[in-house]
Amino acid sequence: MKIEERFIRYTTFDTQSAEDSQTVPSTSKQLLFAKALKEEMEASGVQDVVMDEQGYIYGTVPSTMDDTVSSGAKAAVGFIAHYDTSPDCSGKDIKARIIRNYDGSDIELSKGIWSTTQQFPELKKHVGEDLIVTDGITLLGADDKAGIAEIMHAMTYLLHHPEIKHPEIRIAFNPDEEIGMGAHHFNVPLFNAEVAYTIDGGDLGELEYENFNAAVAHVSIKGMSVHPGYAKGKMLNAGRIATEFAARMPQDETPETTTGYEGFYHLTGMEGSCEKAKLTYIIRDHDRDKFEVRKAFIENIGKAINEKYGKDICEVTVKDQYYNMLEKIEPVMYIIDTAKAAMLEAGVTPVVQPIRGGTDGAQLSFMGLPCPNLFTGAVNFHGPHEFVSIQVMEKAALTIINICKRIQRN
Repeated sequence: MKIEERFIRYTTFDTQSAEDSQTVPSTSKQLLFAKALKEEMEASGVQDVVMDEQGYIYGTVPSTMDDTVSSGAKAAVGFIAHYDTSPDCSGKDIKARIIRNYDGSDIELSKGIWSTTQQFPELKKHVGEDLIVTDGITLLGADDKAGIAEIMHAMTYLLHHPEIKHPEIRIAFNPDEEIGMGAHHFNVPLFNAEVAYTIDGGDLGELEYENFNAAVAHVSIKGMSVHPGYAKGKMLNAGRIATEFAARMPQDETPETTTGYEGFYHLTGMEGSCEKAKLTYIIRDHDRDKFEVRKAFIENIGKAINEKYGKDICEVTVKDQYYNMLEKIEPVMYIIDTAKAAMLEAGVTPVVQPIRGGTDGAQLSFMGLPCPNLFTGAVNFHGPHEFVSIQVMEKAALTIINICKRIQRN
């Protein structure tokens, strides 16, 4: 089966996750795809396929090497991808189509809906390639069904070519990554691999093993409501004090003003009245020391507000969300060197860059499974202008195969 056929078949399943759900997976429709994927894995020859009640699927591609491995030993390497799609855009009735030998012009997705090269200049990087696009109504789902297709394509190839020597390989597919829950129920002991790669990156060559340290800050302000005609010296307007809090935050350290390794504070929610007000910030920084300084800074604004008004009216609660995986990758940098060599062997130039966000791999790294992130070819994900290049998908699958050939037990 061609990789594009495999991927397009995956897109026919609506696997959108839901942030407000209390179930795992967050939507029952994800399980429909999970069951079909489990059956495909078994039919392809993947061994020890297990799917738990929460939709996490695990499987093994046996070693083809001559050396014996003791029972219970960890697999040398694993590959992981998620099958849910973003809540930001519909994943129902996706109508994927292939544009052969893309000529670099604007693309009419459907009548009156265009992906223009002016708005999406990254299209120009893929002139001469075969692009899979949407009809401009839904997302495509290459984030991360392209990753699943690439893993399955690579594993099927290895299973059909036992002459290729590689150690034992573990693969896994999970729900709910798009709502930040993908790693929360991942069974690391069952997965039983020394190291792994999430196949969940973007365009050709992306290799990511640094991400933000992340925290969320909840600011609560208690006011005092008094008739405004008689409020002097009595009223404490929580809504106005909330705007004062926001004004004390650095105005040039926001998502809109930063890039690369630069951290930020991001106001994600604000509501209030005279009696009470709430603000929510996310705090991000790649540097752990700067991250701690940022958390202390926002807490100190709360203290300053209380000192100014002479009362404990402002409460700031900061909770860590995830950390930079770099500190867990550095002791096993051979997996980065292996990935770079595997890309070069596939004719791909590695593009090493920090993730301005987080991944399942970051959480998994702190759960004992070092897990950098590799490219899938997905571009403009989470929206109707998403596309993926078939040739880049093929390069991603070849990179996975080359990693399996090159990886050595630590």
